[in-house]
Amino acid sequence: MASHKDVKPTKLVIKNIGMILSGMLESPILDGNCIVVENGKISAIGYEKDLDTDQAETTVDAKDCTLTPGLIDSHVHPVIGDYTPRQQQINWIDSCLHGGVTTMISAGEVHAPGRPKDIVGLKAMAIASQRWYENFRPSGVKMLAGAPVIEEGMEEHDFKELADAGVKLLGEVGLGSVKAGETAAQMVKWARKYGIQSTIHTGGPSIPGSGLIDKDVVLEADADIIGHINGGHTALPDDQITCLCESCSRGIELVHNGNERAALLAMRTAYEIGEPERIILGTDSPAGSGVQPLGILRMVAMLSSLGDIPAETAFCFATGNTARMRELDSGTIEVGKSADFIIMDQAQHSPGKGLLESVHQGNLPGIGMTIIDGEVRSARSRNTPPAGRLPEII
Repeated sequence: MASHKDVKPTKLVIKNIGMILSGMLESPILDGNCIVVENGKISAIGYEKDLDTDQAETTVDAKDCTLTPGLIDSHVHPVIGDYTPRQQQINWIDSCLHGGVTTMISAGEVHAPGRPKDIVGLKAMAIASQRWYENFRPSGVKMLAGAPVIEEGMEEHDFKELADAGVKLLGEVGLGSVKAGETAAQMVKWARKYGIQSTIHTGGPSIPGSGLIDKDVVLEADADIIGHINGGHTALPDDQITCLCESCSRGIELVHNGNERAALLAMRTAYEIGEPERIILGTDSPAGSGVQPLGILRMVAMLSSLGDIPAETAFCFATGNTARMRELDSGTIEVGKSADFIIMDQAQHSPGKGLLESVHQGNLPGIGMTIIDGEVRSARSRNTPPAGRLPEII
């Protein structure tokens, strides 16, 4: 497989798009039926008659399907390559690509057998993890990894050293020996000072060695993302969840491997305080619940149907909200952004007048194509229900 850095000048045109979902809460549906991509970035959005579509290396006829930004999984636990020892599973990332996920963000490589917990070892593993996913994209999926789990005894210079080496994430605070809010807060501040983003474990223990992290620890630590606010797996009491939403301005992460009722509570609370832009989605997989290739799509359908919000809004939680919170160059359909897309349609024989109504009723769409950096990465999904219409390369 060629390195993703060996980029040749390319032009991709996607025409006959039935609907463009933007990933942006302020305008979730865009006007237009055509997108032009040059060198992996979106260069034009609009109607085909108004755009320069000549001399494209690749032209995709979307066949009136819906185009949306590639989905972003804000919470995964990779180990190495496309293998996870947690469930003895290979090609799990490729399976998630077939569920529309084009970017994944590590919350810590905690499932590595014999994971080092000494400071020298944990820094070495984080730097190695960052490197191997920078150098190798399983099936083209962008895996942002190298997320060390902080341990007692770390000092400011450790965070500077990690940042200087290219590490940009902390693994879930609380999965290591640091469980006190005061200690966590100091380390989170050091991480932030050097441009490293942090996520905190929220709720009951998930793996041996982890513990209860309640609202007081979460608020004191002040990590950038309230990791799985709906529990991973065990959620906090309702009053603590609402308090977390109301008492800080950090990311409210809802995960598939948590408590669905608690996820709905957190989402409704975010709406009540007028801050839906804080809601982001993850799967928290691989985990005891396994790998969920359709986990992000299932969260979109669940939140839309049971939470009674428009499907186009729920798709923003899985795309633009996460991109903004995580400072990514994708997640929205805007000129200059990375050309990461999924093309999908209402599933065959599903109820509802069109894709959005079908998803709002709780049904998954059928994915017909995924595109990353302007390159077609997969055709008809092997995991979603079959779509009513399928795009094709012409």
